[in-house]
Amino acid sequence: MPTLKTCLIILSLSLLGACASSNSGSTYSRGETRQAQTVKLGTVESVRIVKIEGTKTPVGTATGAVVGGVLGSELGGGKGKVVTTVLGAVAGGVAGSAAEEVITKKDGLEITVKLDDGRLIAITQDADEQFRSGDRVRVLENNGTARVSH
Repeated sequence: MPTLKTCLIILSLSLLGACASSNSGSTYSRGETRQAQTVKLGTVESVRIVKIEGTKTPVGTATGAVVGGVLGSELGGGKGKVVTTVLGAVAGGVAGSAAEEVITKKDGLEITVKLDDGRLIAITQDADEQFRSGDRVRVLENNGTARVSH
């Protein structure tokens, strides 16, 4: 039977993974559905691999604090137990925040497109679709959000 520590660690990793959002060219938020988008056609000029930073939400900090507090409470006795619980919670919160950022970091692409009207634009999105120089693409725009697709 799994220990409380094991259950907390599994729960923590699950919660941190749930923090990841998508910047994919093929993933739409619920609010983006059923809305008209402006479509512009163009040709890919260049593609550059980039890193998209991870999320920094209170979930990572809170999850780490809970795990750190539980683990800290296993140490010490009497007043020492309170101190190790608090220190464990603080250290866990810091570690949880850092872990969330690392776990949710993604590879991305900066795609520079020469639109048919002659303008040059660059859009960064998740690296879940391949683009090469010379590819004909569509740039879809709506309310300040843009994505590139084939």
